[in-house]
Amino acid sequence: MLYHFLFPLADQHILFNVFQYISFRAAGAMVTALLTAFIIGPGVIRKLRKHGIGQIVRAEGPATHLVKAGTPTMGGIIILTACLLPTLLWARLDNTYVWVALVVTAWMGAIGFMDDYLKIVRRHSRGLIARYKLIWQFVLGLALGGFLLWQPLSSYGATQTMLPFFKDLTVVIEVAIFPLFVAIVVAGSANTVNLTDGLDGLATGLAAIAALTFGAFAYAIGRVDTSAYLGVLYLNGAGELSVFCAALAGAAIGFLWFNAHPAEVIMGDTGSLALGGALGAVAVLLKSEFLLVIVGGVFVLEGLSVMLQTGWFKFSRRRWGKGRRILRMAPLHHHFEKLGWPETRVVARFYILGVICALLGLATLKIR
Repeated sequence: MLYHFLFPLADQHILFNVFQYISFRAAGAMVTALLTAFIIGPGVIRKLRKHGIGQIVRAEGPATHLVKAGTPTMGGIIILTACLLPTLLWARLDNTYVWVALVVTAWMGAIGFMDDYLKIVRRHSRGLIARYKLIWQFVLGLALGGFLLWQPLSSYGATQTMLPFFKDLTVVIEVAIFPLFVAIVVAGSANTVNLTDGLDGLATGLAAIAALTFGAFAYAIGRVDTSAYLGVLYLNGAGELSVFCAALAGAAIGFLWFNAHPAEVIMGDTGSLALGGALGAVAVLLKSEFLLVIVGGVFVLEGLSVMLQTGWFKFSRRRWGKGRRILRMAPLHHHFEKLGWPETRVVARFYILGVICALLGLATLKIR
């Protein structure tokens, strides 16, 4: 919005010329997101506490989590507000990449909000039934895939995607399965972030790291000179996604101020599905779906830990009549808690892993 109002004034004063630069607007979006989270956070937490919207702790979970019962949840409202508004303020509103990212984030946030509302406010134990939640996520992913086929955003084929570590080598997805591929990426990203959101600040900090990394990729991919130097596809207009990613990272870091241990508020599905959906959408738009597996490596490990634990338990129960476990508890962060690691140590070390994954993702550019 600011770009459209202020950049035209550059003819009158050179100061307004800065609004043409994506780097300036990305920095502005991140700072605005941080300030928005800081300003609205206390008020949202008070409202949630006033209406008794508190966390429900699983009885089978680690005993140390029992103290979290009643902690205000649905704090993802803070993240959504602090991401969407600064993006609208600082990004170019004539850019389709930005609008697609905003719609996906808002849609996923709405699914999460409905789940939290039914579970916590209406006291429906299961919240939004899992299959319905997954159906709406896949509807969004299929719609996004269909839109990209109908309205390609670049000169490259809609189904063409980059392969990390290999210069000028791309993968072409079959048109018939491309919408399903997109749906799996978006829904998979959303649900792995959701599974990671089990410790104070864990998913929030990791999402901020991933968002900043994809912001750097968006900036590089959106420039002719930088993309050519780094050997990645040039996607005209994709650079605006760095503004969105900066706002997403700022919102997550701002929320982390209240979500760090001991958490004053928990994001709930409202926040985790929105964060994961946003990262998945950005990866799809940047034709970097396989890069998401690297940059979001910790999220992938968390998701795989649940799949392996569940799969092995069911297989062993059929095979030997008694279910067996690979981990002491899934997702993975709970396994380390069961080993006796303090929550803060698990979070700190997973942050380190998140940074390593981000650096490995960035290294794919240099290896080219």
